Amino acid sequence: MSDGEPFWNVLDALVAASEVVVERPAGSPHPRYPDSTYPLDYGCLRGTRSSDGADIDVFVGRPGARDVTGIVATVDAVKRDAEVKVLLGCTPAQADAVRAFLDWPGSFGGVVTLRKPAGRAGD
Repeated sequence: MSDGEPFWNVLDALVAASEVVVERPAGSPHPRYPDSTYPLDYGCLRGTRSSDGADIDVFVGRPGARDVTGIVATVDAVKRDAEVKVLLGCTPAQADAVRAFLDWPGSFGGVVTLRKPAGRAGD
């Protein structure tokens, strides 16, 4: 079974060729759920396309980060869709904060997949 490196390499290239736009800084309230605040900067890869027809969503752990550290696969039972969001420059703790932010029992959930550090494919 592959360690997924071809996937990560293509995602790296997509990020490198895209403008990262932060639309909601960390601490901003969610537009539809004001009691829920974004744990990290949230935005998109301008000029890309996700399964919902909008730009691909990103969570940014460090200001200006462009290194792909993982993804979050989400499912929205209300909209009846699923998509992938990209984690840029995130620590494992930050990725867990994103997952917790995206878990709305019964209606929305996410699963984080972190990229293995280089040289650890056999782990």
